[in-house]
Amino acid sequence: MTEWREIKIDGTSVQIDPECTLIQACEEVGIEIPRFCYHERLSIAGNCRMCLVEIVGGPPKPAASCAMQVKDLRPNPDQSPPQILTNSEMVQKARRGVMEFLLINHPLDCPICDQGGECDLQDQAMAYGVEFSRYREPKRAVDDLNLGPLVETHMTRCISCTRCVRFATEVAGNQQMGQTGRGEDAEITSYLNQMLDSNIQANMIDLCPVGALTSKPYAFTARPWELSKTETIDVMDALGSNIRVDSKGREVRRIIPLNHDGVNEEWISDKARFAWDGLRLQRLDRPFLRGPDGRLAAVAWPEALEAAAQHLRDGPVAALAGDLAPVEAIFALGQLMDELEGRKECRLDKTALISGNRSAYVGTASIQDIDRAKQIVLVGTNPRDEAPVLNARIRSAWLKGAHIISFGAPEMNLTYACQHVSDRVDDFYQFVDENKTESDLTMVIVGQGALQGEVGHGVLGAAMALGESGLGMLVLHTAASRVGAMDLGFTCEGGLTSALEGAQTVYNLGGDEIGIPKGPFVIYQGSHGDRGAERADLVLPSAAYTEESGIFVNTEGRPQLAAKATFPPGDAKENWAIIRAISEPLGLELPYNDLDELRRSLREKHIQFQALGELPTRELQPVPRVPSKGDHRIAVVKYDHYFSNPILRASPLMAELTRQQHQKALNRSEKDAATV
Repeated sequence: MTEWREIKIDGTSVQIDPECTLIQACEEVGIEIPRFCYHERLSIAGNCRMCLVEIVGGPPKPAASCAMQVKDLRPNPDQSPPQILTNSEMVQKARRGVMEFLLINHPLDCPICDQGGECDLQDQAMAYGVEFSRYREPKRAVDDLNLGPLVETHMTRCISCTRCVRFATEVAGNQQMGQTGRGEDAEITSYLNQMLDSNIQANMIDLCPVGALTSKPYAFTARPWELSKTETIDVMDALGSNIRVDSKGREVRRIIPLNHDGVNEEWISDKARFAWDGLRLQRLDRPFLRGPDGRLAAVAWPEALEAAAQHLRDGPVAALAGDLAPVEAIFALGQLMDELEGRKECRLDKTALISGNRSAYVGTASIQDIDRAKQIVLVGTNPRDEAPVLNARIRSAWLKGAHIISFGAPEMNLTYACQHVSDRVDDFYQFVDENKTESDLTMVIVGQGALQGEVGHGVLGAAMALGESGLGMLVLHTAASRVGAMDLGFTCEGGLTSALEGAQTVYNLGGDEIGIPKGPFVIYQGSHGDRGAERADLVLPSAAYTEESGIFVNTEGRPQLAAKATFPPGDAKENWAIIRAISEPLGLELPYNDLDELRRSLREKHIQFQALGELPTRELQPVPRVPSKGDHRIAVVKYDHYFSNPILRASPLMAELTRQQHQKALNRSEKDAATV
């Protein structure tokens, strides 16, 4: 049990955990301490000296509040609690001196700096600095770095807070950033001037307190005060990271992370941050119908709806839910299929996810459980590609001493030491039998690759058995809409093959990752002219995830609301509204006229959607382990990280990142061949 310590901060007595730093103690009582190098999620550097406070009765100089803990304070001679002053004459003089020192070499180019308006140095110079400088020497200049197409550098502005170095080393697991030299010659640089090899590197932009690191794609496109800010959810992977979408007019100009300790902390992946340029390219903005000549031609909405209704009336019908479809649209389409007695399916990658058993498709562990795990078992997953921010959390647990074990592909470029055991299913079964009674702090993370094939159910059952006596099992999905569709029972016995078998009409709700065989009439509803639209006979243009309000359930089973930030282009409509409109000419009018009515109906039928943002309780329903007949292997899905959905495939920036990724792989292969 923690023994709290009493201290006084500006005359106010407060009980504080002795492990807290003084800067955290001051925040507890609502006192803001200026800082540049200190960050809650990074190690303490103590090199900017902006957070100085006075300790009454202590040394005759101010102390760095970020580097001193409450337990380091000593009581006064009369045994009264130690006292801290945060705004005394000594502190004010020290802050003015530190600010004057930091501005010696900093170029005063605020009017043309892309960080202007969101710069900590600018704000704190106004609050704590003075209006003059005693230094008249020429300012030094530093060469800029080429860190790649995401992060733009202006290193002359750098104040050597080392936040970027600590983030790259500690969170991203990248050893390419560092500081060289001393004194006036000190500068932040990359190893051998290399570009950064990380898919969460752009978080350094948010960490930089000055304009030294800025967003290269966003540069000079807008100022912060011109942007409309919308708090929403990312759908580029299944983690459900909390983000803020900043838009100007009808266009999204940037995406930045929001803090959520239970999901993404305050990081997002690079593709989540920079997918916005794909939102305005290759868009479907009007309905198209394939004519007798075999070509798609633009038609009006009434004609498109009538054509859809006509084909849905005829013969067996199947409906598919793609990776980016919101819960409301899947719910409406499911109700329409029930009226038409059609088949429906969301497991487009043919994984062994069991409908009706929530613990079998989301698991029993939460993302936050990773923080206290002592052993993490990865089964058929490469989290660095499938969920980079989750991978950073696993690395954090590894830094605290957790042991990482993997079953699946032996060569995975993770950011932490990982013991690869085997890729054989029988070896995994044996590992489970030997360890399931000693796994009180073991967490199992199962990827989609492990759930494919005839042994998918068996691997799932073994993983649940291993996690049952520990922290639990987490199923790591790669599609943002998959868990929500499973919650709605949007599945067919026999999976995708059974759903498509004999179908005369296929309603494809954003399914761009599969190939539908020739034969059936395909109605495609989606936002981009991607693979699904190429196969379609009727194209219905819909809104993207930033253009409509929708619910998405993340990989741990937490329903979250994605808010509407902009409007869809042209004649594109919201997904649920299109399905509702089709129900009218069919004579099967769905019983809701607006989104609120739809959500009321959704919550009545599925109680897990009644509390958005909260993680529902999950009861373990064990899955029997199917014996492995033959030498079966646990696979890791080949996941094209920067091209995993139609929005990303439309992005020129993602294309450049993919090209660089392939070039690095080619260079490694050539190097390995030369070594052999």
